[in-house]
Amino acid sequence: MTKPTLKQYELNKFSRIYSLGAARGELIVTNDDVAGPIDSSDEWIRQRTGIITRRRAGKDTSMMDLAVAAANEAISNAKIDPKEIGAVVFSTITHPYLTPSAATLLAEKVGANPAAAYDVSAACAGYCYGIAQADALVRSGVAKFVLVVAAEKLSDIIDPTDRSISFLLGDGAGAAIVGPSDEPGISPTVWGSDGSHWDAVSMTGSLLEFRDGTTDWPTLRQEGQTVFRWAVWEMAKVAKKALEVAGIEAKDLSALVTHQANIRIIDEMVKQLELPETVAVARDIINTGNTSAASVPLAMHELLRTGEVKSGGYALEIGFGAGLAFAAQVVVLP
Repeated sequence: MTKPTLKQYELNKFSRIYSLGAARGELIVTNDDVAGPIDSSDEWIRQRTGIITRRRAGKDTSMMDLAVAAANEAISNAKIDPKEIGAVVFSTITHPYLTPSAATLLAEKVGANPAAAYDVSAACAGYCYGIAQADALVRSGVAKFVLVVAAEKLSDIIDPTDRSISFLLGDGAGAAIVGPSDEPGISPTVWGSDGSHWDAVSMTGSLLEFRDGTTDWPTLRQEGQTVFRWAVWEMAKVAKKALEVAGIEAKDLSALVTHQANIRIIDEMVKQLELPETVAVARDIINTGNTSAASVPLAMHELLRTGEVKSGGYALEIGFGAGLAFAAQVVVLP
C-alpha cells in the first residue's frame, strides 16, 4: 500500500504591510503635570528625553478600547473583510489578565473570528516581533491576512513618584494588516535578546510576592543608564545589520522609525547610521511619549498622516526594550 503524501499550504513568495491604524490616549499630559511627584521640571524632562507632552487614556478607556480602535482603522484602510484575517498577533505588556489572551477577545471585537489569535510579550520590541511573525505566517500560507496589534495602557502600571521611567510613558495602540505581495515588502528580520540585562526594565515585584504581602502592587521601573548605553551602542549595530540583510543602504531609506524611548537615543542612531537629510526620522515621542510596543506603528502612522513620507518608500523600523529584546526590519511603507 502506498503511503499517502501530506498536503501542504500554498506558499506566498512575499508579503507586505497593507495598512496601518492608530489610537492615542485622549488626555494630553504636560511635563508640568508629571514633574511634581518626581521633584523635577519641564526643562529637565525636555533636556533628558525630548518629551513635551504625552498622551494617556482616561480611567474609562481600556487598553482593549485603544486596540480595537487602531485595529478597525487598519482593517478599513486595507479594504478587506475581517473574516479574511487568518491570525491576530497582539503585542502588549499591559493586558490586565494573565489568561485568556487579549488577542482572542480582539479577534471577536473586530469580527475576525475564528482567526488564530495569540499574545506576544516582547515589550517595546513587540510590534516588530509581530511583523516578523506575520511575514512568516503569510509567506507560509498559514494565513492570507494577519492583523498585528500593539497596544499599551502604561498609565495602569506606573508609580507617579518613580523617577526612572514613569514620566516617560504614554498610552496608545498601533495596528497593521499584513498580506501577500507580488514583490518583497518586508525584509528578513534581525532580532534577538540579551538576557544578561533581563531586569534592566522590569516590575518592582512579582504577583506572587504581592500575594504574599512582601511587596506593594508591582509597577514599572528601569535602570536608565544601562538601557541608554545598550540602546545607543548595540541597537545601531542591529540597525546596520537590518539594512545589510535587506540589501539596501541608509541613503535608500525614506524613513527611520525607531522605538520612541528617548530623543537622545534616536538622534544618536541617526548619527551612527550617517543618515542623509532626505530620510525622515520619526520623533513621535515629543508629543506622545513612550508607548512601549505601540510606539513604532504610532510613529510610522504619524509620518504617513502628516505627509512627511509617502507610500511605497522604504522604512527601517526597530524596536528594543525590556528583556532585553530587540527586532528590526525594512518595510515598504503602506
